[in-house]
Amino acid sequence: MEVEEQTIALRAISYGLYVLTSSSGGVLGAAAVNWLSQVSFQPRLVAMAVGTENENYPLIVASGTFAVNVVGEGQLDIARDFFRGSTLEGSTLNGHPFELSPKAGCPLLVELPYWFEARVVDSLKRGDHRLFVGQVIGGGVRDSEAAPLPLRSTGLDYGG
Repeated sequence: MEVEEQTIALRAISYGLYVLTSSSGGVLGAAAVNWLSQVSFQPRLVAMAVGTENENYPLIVASGTFAVNVVGEGQLDIARDFFRGSTLEGSTLNGHPFELSPKAGCPLLVELPYWFEARVVDSLKRGDHRLFVGQVIGGGVRDSEAAPLPLRSTGLDYGG
């Protein structure tokens, strides 16, 4: 029972839902993630755990950059489109329009309300994920009234 209770307790940690994007050598990647937190004000740092099987993983390692697109309430369907990898077709990723971030050149999903891009300043490999610490180098707001989508409200869980 203890392992089951650990799983339940760990799933009680509050998370949002994001679409992580990356770019290296002309290859673009995008995937839904949720293990993300700001960890410093000065400089502005975020920490994000990325599974080593995630298609973004080798792109982040190669480029040293990534972008995070914040999924808003009512946008779960967009996030779901990034649960199983990404497909580039013209100017869309998985059917969603994007533009490239100004500094890192990572895809920014124009339908999502907030975004930021980061340069990796540290990382730590443990277990089946790597923790990337990124310094925020840019960001933007498309809809300042949008509330971020909490993972728990979706009926989904990841972790535990």
